[in-house]
Amino acid sequence: MAAGALLAGCETPTTQRYAISADNNLAIKQLAASGVGLAAFTAPATFDASCRALGPLQVADGLTHTQYIQKAFEDELKMAGALATAAPRVTLSGKVDKLEFSTTRGLTGGSWTIELSLRSSNGQSMTSSEYYEFSSGFAAPEACRNTAEAFSRAVQNLVGKTVRNPQFATLVK
Repeated sequence: MAAGALLAGCETPTTQRYAISADNNLAIKQLAASGVGLAAFTAPATFDASCRALGPLQVADGLTHTQYIQKAFEDELKMAGALATAAPRVTLSGKVDKLEFSTTRGLTGGSWTIELSLRSSNGQSMTSSEYYEFSSGFAAPEACRNTAEAFSRAVQNLVGKTVRNPQFATLVK
């Protein structure tokens, strides 16, 4: 039993690579934006990635959670043909104001909370947030694995809410 506990403690829950959303892609294309650059996103003042006794949640490819959010926006803009790889017309910078998760909402439920501020080089800014609930599970390995997997869906929802918000159009125009 002790060996099983030690092996379970070595498990590292990892969020998979971001997957482009067809709905997000369409929403960006409908803006007819082009020449959009991205500056580095700033991490929140505090974020504890520790998940129960298993250790920290990780992100694929060695990214931080903040870099993952930035890369999600980059990937969506790139696939929609709006991202500028050189000499952008406008540049968006982001600050993740809040990033937190729970694996014990109602004992077997979990949630992610993400709050993001975006600022455009054209002087416009906006905020966006996502509260994403999911079933985490009772045992630590399952709960932490489900929490890591839910992060990608929470980020995909955050990107969707952001690019569908009328304020986003003012950032990229």
